[in-house]
Formats: sequence, structure tokens, C-alpha cells
Amino acid sequence: MSNAFIGQILHVNLTSGAISTENLNPQWARQTLGGAGLATRYLLELTSPGIDPLGAENVLIFMTGALTGTPSASASRYSVVAKSPQTGYWGQSNSGGYFGPALKWSGFDGVIFEGVSPEPVYLLILDGKAELRKASHLWGLTVPECDDRLQSEVGRPVTVACIGPGGENLVRYAAIMNNKNRAAGRTGMGAVMGSKRLKAIACGGNRHISLHNAEAFMRVTQRQREFMDESILKIGFDAFGTNMIADMVNVRGGYPTNNWQSGTFEGIENVNAQAMTDQVLVEGVRCFACPVACGRGTEIRSGKWKGAHGEGPEYETADTLGAMCGVDDLNAITMANYRCNEFGLDTISTGAAIAFAMECYQKGILNHDNTGGIALEFGDADLVVDLVEKIAKREGIGDLLAEGTLRIAERLGSGSEHFAMHVKGLELPAYDPRAAKITGLGYVTASRGGDHMNGYIQGPTFIDMPFLIVEDSTIRNPFVVDPQEARILIDMENALNVLDALGGCKFMGVLVSADEIVDLVQAATGWDFSLDEFHKCGDRLQTMARAYNAREGMRREQDILPERLMSDPLPDGPGEGMVLDRASLERMKDTYYEMRGWDVVSGLPTPTKLHELDLDYLIPQLWDNYSG
Repeated sequence: MSNAFIGQILHVNLTSGAISTENLNPQWARQTLGGAGLATRYLLELTSPGIDPLGAENVLIFMTGALTGTPSASASRYSVVAKSPQTGYWGQSNSGGYFGPALKWSGFDGVIFEGVSPEPVYLLILDGKAELRKASHLWGLTVPECDDRLQSEVGRPVTVACIGPGGENLVRYAAIMNNKNRAAGRTGMGAVMGSKRLKAIACGGNRHISLHNAEAFMRVTQRQREFMDESILKIGFDAFGTNMIADMVNVRGGYPTNNWQSGTFEGIENVNAQAMTDQVLVEGVRCFACPVACGRGTEIRSGKWKGAHGEGPEYETADTLGAMCGVDDLNAITMANYRCNEFGLDTISTGAAIAFAMECYQKGILNHDNTGGIALEFGDADLVVDLVEKIAKREGIGDLLAEGTLRIAERLGSGSEHFAMHVKGLELPAYDPRAAKITGLGYVTASRGGDHMNGYIQGPTFIDMPFLIVEDSTIRNPFVVDPQEARILIDMENALNVLDALGGCKFMGVLVSADEIVDLVQAATGWDFSLDEFHKCGDRLQTMARAYNAREGMRREQDILPERLMSDPLPDGPGEGMVLDRASLERMKDTYYEMRGWDVVSGLPTPTKLHELDLDYLIPQLWDNYSG
């Protein structure tokens, strides 16, 4: 394979230490475009239903996309896929920065890890050659410490993806970090990496990525960049980063506060984008090949953490470690974010687990006897910072919080399940669907669980952000349930699935049309790729992930929101008095399944749909033993 893809997949058996290469299957590449889709194809092939996510039978797959490492705007991203220890379903996380391109330039489209190493190791890939090296001396180091040590040890510049103590200690929402501050954060891929005693991957090389028609490719890329330079979104992201939307979500009553007991935050002016710019911003940070500097290079300039520096917080982090915990101290939020990065934890799940524990304490379900004497009170900024390390090291109450909201609620009971804010075990991000009904449908149908990035329907609802990558992204009244708007969610999911697979940033969906993506794929690969194939591929990728989940036992019944969102009215804001009631959610699900070609009773993709998407191999896996 000579165009866009390198054409090589690296297989590493951690149990035996054997390393081998495989030629990339061109049919699989064409059907999935690489990235999360290609990784899911391998996941379906290499694992059996019912395996332990933290056992030797699970695989851990790092996969780049067809455009990763090319000059295309934002082509920086890679995906990590495995069975999730957080949800028990499809685990996938995605990260930017520079690791994805570096992996491809080192000579491979992806790496598949199998088994469990008898001792800590790391994988070194240089110029198409790979070797496992001992890593006992790295075990226990934080992410920056590990990265620095590897740079020195290898003796030439390398790009590193690694876990911190969170992954080593199997925190169920541990992240894999690259470039020190970029996170493949969701669904606990860092815990899978830790279970395999794999500390890091370090890679380097100058492998050229061939393009079928480089001149045409660069013309499209240049057109993209010129358009982006004039975009208000780019101007906003450059100036304020992702947290520029905090005020917009708060004013619409969808900014989760005190573990979703409220949708507006009185301290918003202390934690919004302007506050970040005034108090901690040093410079904007870009990923590889991206014209938009949406990352935030920051430093704490005053108080007990003066001099601490790093990247972030992003919008989700500012809420989950802030308002969700009742905290409006931006220095503390920033420091808690730094610690999540250093210890390798997903900031969304970390903040959500802490907020949930705070409400359990507020209601007397947790007390001094089972918190180790710690008062888990909303608004305690220092406590949020301190709990991050306790979670990563599983010390004291941190051991319970490391299990995630679903399992905490299962252990505590006493009605805590009502306000355990997750879907399928994945903690919800910072948008309240009581104030934007279609987002609730997005949460329950997302392939990963309580996820906003699968279809990012929050963009058109909370911040009036149109997406050029779909024909229509208009949500006419977010407060009103309209089942027919499931079509918009489906179109968004499909289109953003394609961007994920290609290795592009989903924010490019705002700025780039599907036609332009088609032009890029044609120029890069030489395929007769069409707009119809673009849509079919996105549909296929969503259905593959759903099929994996169905194979693991997921049915329609699991597509459900936390009870709080369906029965506890918002107490304030424009959505005051509103819920997303169960009956309305079920009506939206009916329409969604019908539009997708999935069985309305079970939520499974039908044999007809699987055949339509060239996924016939999945029909017997889903339907041969189906009993209704």
C-alpha cells in the first residue's frame, strides 16, 4: 500500500515478547479509513465476548488514520481501542498533539498489544524497527518524569505516549498521555495499558507518507486553511480556547453544578474564558498541522501553587473539576488539571467521581467513618486538588473513587444510583440535557457511553455552532423534544466518525464540508471515494461499534439516562422546571433506531442493515443466538 497509509501493522505479544509485522489489509483500510474504525475491526477479530477488560485476553490497539501525519489541517490524531474496564463495552479514546504523526513516521499505521508482560516494559520504535525494553525504573513515575527519562535514555528525540500512576494502579478511568499534556482520556485505556505492564511507547523516524496526488492534496489543504483563517471560530479558539463556551452553556442553564443539582453556576465569571486569559494563560498551543491554537499553555501566577505550569484546563475540565464540585477557584481547578495530566487520569471522570462523592457526603451516604475522616464538602478547592493524587494512588477514599461513579453507587446503594451521573459507566460531560433534549439522545446512543464527542450535538444546541460537514445541523428549539431531529444526530455521528477514522480533529467538522473531505481522501489514496461512500463509511463505523457492544450484551434497555435527568426538574435558568422524561426519551430512541436500520425492540443492528454496510461477518455473532 503506497498512498496515505504506511501499510504496516505492528503486533506485540507482551507475554512472550514476540514482535511481528503484518501487511495492512487493503479492504479493511478502505472500509474503515483507519483510526478507531480499523482498530475496531481488529478488536472484533482478536477478542471473544465476555473477556475481562483487565485480563490477558484483551488487546490494546493504537491506530492512526489515513490522513494522520499529512499536511491536512489538524491531521494529528490517533485512537486507542480495547474493551473498556470502565463500561465493559467498546473502549475508545482519541488524542492529538504529535504522537499520532510520530507513530506513522516511525514506520507503522498502528500497534496491537496482546497478552501481559511478566514485568514492566516499554516499546521503542525507531525507523521501522521495534523492541521491548525493561521499564521497572520507570514504573511509578509521573507522566512528565517518564517522558523526560525516556528522552534522556533513548539518546535521540522521541515522541512518547505513556501512563502515570493512575494507569499502573488500574484506576478505571486512567488516561494514556502523550506529549506530557495531551490525553487519550476516556473509557480507561490507561488502565488496560497498566494491566499489561506497558509503561510507554516511544517512537521516532522520518518515514515519508506518500500521497496519490500531492499537488491536488495541497490545493485542498490550502483552501481549507484560507477559509479557517477567516473563521470566527478560529479567532475565538485562538483567543480563548475551548472554555470560550462556558458562558454560553451557563446562560442556557445547562452548566452542571454541584453534581448536576443545578444548571447555572454563580461563580462562572471566576472560571470562564476571560478569567483564564487574565489569570493563567501564557500562550495558545497547537497540535500538529493545525492552524487553530485551541490548547491553553498556562501557569499559576499566585498563591500556594505559584509557578506550576502545563496545559489546560479545557472547557470540560473547568466544569467537572470546578462547578460540578462547587469550586470557583481557578488556580485550584488548573492545579487539579495539572495533577490529572501528571498522574494520567481522565479529567471528566475524575471530577465527576469527586462531585458524586460530595453529594453522597451531603446526603449522609458517605460520612467520616468511610471517608477516612475527610469532609467531602462542595466548594472545597484544596480537597479537589488533593483527591486527584489519592485517586491515582488508590489511597484511602481515593481507592473507592478510582472505581468510577457506576461502581461507587453499586457499593454504596442507599438511593445514590439516582444521582450517579453516568451512562453505561462513563461519566457525563458538562452539558445538561434537561436544557437541550436532543443531547440526551446523543448520550444514550453514543458508542462509548456518556459521551459528547460521538456526534457533538451539543455544538448546534448550546452554542449555535453550525457544522459544515453535514447538510443540516439546525436544532430549532433545544427545549422541545422533536424525535425527527434524530436525523441530525445520526448525520453528525456519521460525519464525525469519518473524521475520527481519518485522524482529523472533530472541530474541523465546523469548518470543512464533506465534499472537501472526499477531495482529500481521493487525492491522498487514489480511491474513487465519493460522497455516498463518505456517508456509508460513517454509518458503518457507528454500526461496528454498536455491534461490538451488542456482542457484549448491550441492548436497548442500557440506552438510558441517570434518573435525576429524567425526574428531577432543573431548579434554575431558562430550563427551570424541565426534565427529559423517560417517555420522551423512549420516543426519540424509537425514531433513532428506525432511522439507523436497527431493531427497535433490541437496539441491535438488523441483518439487513449489516449486509447493506458490508458487515455480513457480524450477522451470526449478533443474531444466531439472539432470543429477544
